Amino acid sequence: MHPPLTLHKHPMCTEIIEQFQKCHVEHPIGKFFGECTDLKIKLDRCFREEKALKRKANFEESKKLKEQLRNFRKENAASTQ
Repeated sequence: MHPPLTLHKHPMCTEIIEQFQKCHVEHPIGKFFGECTDLKIKLDRCFREEKALKRKANFEESKKLKEQLRNFRKENAASTQ
């Protein structure tokens, strides 16, 4: 099962989503017998890559914020003494 295939939520996977949806329209019966399986596999991989990139970006942002907080605390500790 995949997440909802909204293009604006998955900008990296737009092309594959469109191909997958087109395959489902062109093969309404065949989709149940593996006609679109290759695209589904590509789509799953793309979603995983997209998720990993988002996770990495969030981690980097978190590191920056922690460093800023650490510096702020040092400055405040020095000011109060």
